[in-house]
Amino acid sequence: MKTTKFVENLKAKTAAELQEELVAAKKELFNLRFQNATNQLDNTSRIKEVRKNIARIQTVITEKSKLA
Repeated sequence: MKTTKFVENLKAKTAAELQEELVAAKKELFNLRFQNATNQLDNTSRIKEVRKNIARIQTVITEKSKLA
């Protein structure tokens, strides 16, 4: 349920907004990996969640580019 809302919100955004979202997600993933390496990360499942969100964002970007 939560992921379908996330994807619906992504599909409503423009290509520029999607790119900004992708950059923010990649920065978050970098920070999570850094925290994990220094043993400061408590919730390691967040890494997997962010990776999947990045894939979802990239999928929506690809869909929009094929429609254009």
